[in-house]
Amino acid sequence: MQATWPYPRWIAHRGAGKLAPENTLAAFRLGAAHGYRAFECDVKLSADGVPFLLHDATLERTTSGRGTAGDLAWDALSRLDAGSWHSRGYAGEPLPRLDAIAAYVLRNGFALNIEIKPTPGAERRTGEVVGTEVLRLWGAQPQALPPLFSSFQPESLAGARDTAPQVPRALLLDSLREGWLEEAQGLGCVAVVCNHKLLDEAVIGRIHAAGLRSLCYTVNDSADARRLEAAGIDGVITDAVDRFSAAAPGTAD
Repeated sequence: MQATWPYPRWIAHRGAGKLAPENTLAAFRLGAAHGYRAFECDVKLSADGVPFLLHDATLERTTSGRGTAGDLAWDALSRLDAGSWHSRGYAGEPLPRLDAIAAYVLRNGFALNIEIKPTPGAERRTGEVVGTEVLRLWGAQPQALPPLFSSFQPESLAGARDTAPQVPRALLLDSLREGWLEEAQGLGCVAVVCNHKLLDEAVIGRIHAAGLRSLCYTVNDSADARRLEAAGIDGVITDAVDRFSAAAPGTAD
């Protein structure tokens, strides 16, 4: 296992994706205001190949648009309201491109976990394009901490590996399917990111014994946080940026 792990243990989910509209620059700023220095976000491609932040395949839940997000060109996506669904104070908040988020985290020295979240059918291409774009964006600051890629889609991780092999990767899991650890190793991953309910000391021990780091999502309860820290977890993704202190993990603000 890597002797030192460069990423902060506590990671703000989709920015501060409950207190502000998820996957927006406003959410990142609010997470930073609560002391967080590491952020998770979801990235997919527009119809014309622009990487941008959005969790769902469709637009209805978190934007003023309708239909499949990946069917629209960036020009149309950029005009959508991605804030009003959350609250009036965020009305008009736009969907951000990956390059806008990169500029923010690089200027502030923050860490980033990019979940590659492809539109169904675009798994490998999304990984390839996001990999290429990350090399361009972070390549201008070679001393900066590179983002950590993660994905539930092995094809997306393989695409990112093919275009940006030096950027670290993690396999996302919502179940411990047969061969999950070997799958992560075969993709050249440095970490596994699991639903926190799947993890205990034994599973974390297996991951560590394989030379990988163990991260989990989405931890919002203090008892879960304490249990996972005692079991040796390396990274915790949370919505509760207003209740968990990133400076003193596992405790309430």
